[in-house]
Amino acid sequence: MDRREFMKTAALAGTAVLLNPWDVLLRRTMASPKYFRLHPFVEAHPEAVFIKRTNVAVKTDSEAKRREGFNFAKEIFSLSDTSGIPLSRKIAIKPNLTCTGKVGNTVDGMGILTDKDFMDGMIEGMKDVGFPAERMYMREGNWLGDAYCPTDYKYTGYTEVAERTGVHLLDFPTGRMIYQLNLTILKEGDEVIWKDVPDGVVFKRIGYVAPFNDPDAWLLDVAKFKAHGMGLTLTVKNLQGMCVHPLIHFCEGVDRTKKYPKDIFDAYFKADLEGHVAELHAKHLKEGVPRWDKPGRNWNSGYGMEMWAQRTCDSLSVTNVGLAVVEGIYGRDGNGFMKGPGGKANDYMTNVIIFGKNPFKVDIIGHWLGGHEPGNFGLFHIAKERGLTDTFNPHEIPVYLWEEGVPKLVSLDELERFELKTYYLQRNYNGQNEPLWHLVNEPYDYGPTSVEATEGGKPEAYVLGQNYPNPFNSSTIIEYRLPKDGYVTLEVFNSRGQRVDVLVRGWRRRGVHMAVWNADGRASGVYIYRLRVDGFERTKRMVLVR
Repeated sequence: MDRREFMKTAALAGTAVLLNPWDVLLRRTMASPKYFRLHPFVEAHPEAVFIKRTNVAVKTDSEAKRREGFNFAKEIFSLSDTSGIPLSRKIAIKPNLTCTGKVGNTVDGMGILTDKDFMDGMIEGMKDVGFPAERMYMREGNWLGDAYCPTDYKYTGYTEVAERTGVHLLDFPTGRMIYQLNLTILKEGDEVIWKDVPDGVVFKRIGYVAPFNDPDAWLLDVAKFKAHGMGLTLTVKNLQGMCVHPLIHFCEGVDRTKKYPKDIFDAYFKADLEGHVAELHAKHLKEGVPRWDKPGRNWNSGYGMEMWAQRTCDSLSVTNVGLAVVEGIYGRDGNGFMKGPGGKANDYMTNVIIFGKNPFKVDIIGHWLGGHEPGNFGLFHIAKERGLTDTFNPHEIPVYLWEEGVPKLVSLDELERFELKTYYLQRNYNGQNEPLWHLVNEPYDYGPTSVEATEGGKPEAYVLGQNYPNPFNSSTIIEYRLPKDGYVTLEVFNSRGQRVDVLVRGWRRRGVHMAVWNADGRASGVYIYRLRVDGFERTKRMVLVR
């Protein structure tokens, strides 16, 4: 059975067996690869979130951070001759490059931004895999000439990254630089991409710095692990920086938005936004969204947070994210910039990379890892209500530890958590005296947890997938699915029936799992692999070719 036949059979059986060895064989077997591909297991499981642990001792170790970025890219990307991102397309990269007050490239201020050395290494890894640098674009809406900080690019270290790696940062196909542009002169297609928002609450049309939201571009969202007034500012909030001025200012409240000149307001905003936001805020307040009772009309109130969350969801409703990543080699507490507990923001060596296809699910797990209870954040309630995630319960999201290219299904209780304190909707009203800097970690009742939701599908039977590739050279991957927890044994035998390797021997949770067989030192020939668990036994053949 070849791969196409197997995939067809697996689909008919209701499974999603997507396998990839991330092996040099891929290049050897492709005469002229046409695609740049995200790891198929990640691509096939948008319901899941993956966590890769890094190993960096201090935040100033540039080489260690570059190495982590390089290795990460090499583990999650490859070339393909059948599917993926065409090499002729663009990759639009969105690091967190918010305004820093000229301190983004200093030891004290570096935690404001996605780490430049990690980003440098990741780009080099993508280039090493085979995607051309001239097709990669990093952008930041706050650097436009009419935006908040058009000269801040000088103080981030990212211009040096662009020069070293060869990616685009400041330049556009028109020959103009980002700091020379403003809303009145932006050229559609080359400098701005306009998107209508058919289901918008606040927006009816949004402009994005090109090539963000270009149909010909694949979006790579690489956020920073840090606290902010909105909780933690992870992959969802990072994408706010794709927008052009003045639409980029999601945090401004209803009153300030209404003060825009009539031509601006009429062109981009819903006429009834004030009434609609008020109606939704009242609805969510009645439903018990935590902290939505904080009085006020600016962003730091329940009403203002409703406005911000709806604007954010408006934008995400018309945005297709290729991969959402949180760089958490070190995490920052405080206000997202320089202020925090004890008078200034603090950085901690958290040593994690959090990633997945769905930015809301990535951020839900990110908030949980940052010491917060995701159910306490209205953004996630609203995202679920609007169909951008099917849950905000972190225990309903399958979480995998990513270990040397192999995902291992784990429970949240196995993961280390951190304390990234925020000033999100401080409870300093109605007789409450919560500290300014706090964790939003009060218990939240999610109701009954769906067991099926945590397993990447509805595993109703044991499934042993065909290895891929097959035939293979050096290494191959085997995916299997368990309908319930059990003790698993996955073994490899030669054609004489002699056991030559044990890939898995131990307790595994219900859900989808993946194992890798490294056949170094083994002779060419036919091998058998066998899955045994709770009375179930299944074998399949694979062919090693040297």
